[in-house]
Amino acid sequence: MEPIIPPHGDYQILESYQNSLIVFDATFDFCARFLKKGDRTVDQMVQAARSGKQNIVEGCMASRISTETEIKLTGVARASLEELLEDYRDYLRTHGLVLWKKNDKRALAVRRLARRKDRTYELYRAYIEGAGNNAEVFCNVMVSLIHQTNFLLDRKLKSLEKSFVQDGGLRERMYRARVNARNAQPQPDTKRALAVLRGLYRDIRDAALDEDAKAELLRKVESVADLLKGSAGSGNVKSHTPEVKP
Repeated sequence: MEPIIPPHGDYQILESYQNSLIVFDATFDFCARFLKKGDRTVDQMVQAARSGKQNIVEGCMASRISTETEIKLTGVARASLEELLEDYRDYLRTHGLVLWKKNDKRALAVRRLARRKDRTYELYRAYIEGAGNNAEVFCNVMVSLIHQTNFLLDRKLKSLEKSFVQDGGLRERMYRARVNARNAQPQPDTKRALAVLRGLYRDIRDAALDEDAKAELLRKVESVADLLKGSAGSGNVKSHTPEVKP
């Protein structure tokens, strides 16, 4: 039987989550290093980084109950990281720093870090500090990392959309489970039941009973037969037996 509530995945093994955790830790560090205490941008950037990470977690856990909710929360994570990406690009622009082009050798070096299995913020921190520990390097590393994370989330959203179209959500699974459970129940042998009713009908009709009592019994037989209408191979017992003539 198709499970109504399927098992959810482990969000910690998702590359998008692993990336978002690095983004959050790095953003916290960036704000402490390069933004002034009390700057409203600090709050906004940290909250955007946190929202990206937390909504991936919540979406993964909600996948047991609702694909719609998982899609929504994954979309929120994607939007939060796009907001954070713009904050890093804004910092570069407003401070007269250079945004690396996609094929810049430094950007390519950052992208190669994504292939490492031991990826944590410490790996990226070593790259940032080894490259001079300056704001331009830090921002460009984050731009590259957020782009990679957004690519993973876009791919996940497409996969969720396809899954929802094919399999539906919780309501569809519940409906299918009910239908399958009903279909799995043994069905009455309608033809045999009708044959028994016809025999009973004849026995009552031919019995030496008071006519009123006989008519009442025959009506009960007919009402039972009516309940069998619509069953496979059935018909109204009245069509197989003569009308009662009180």
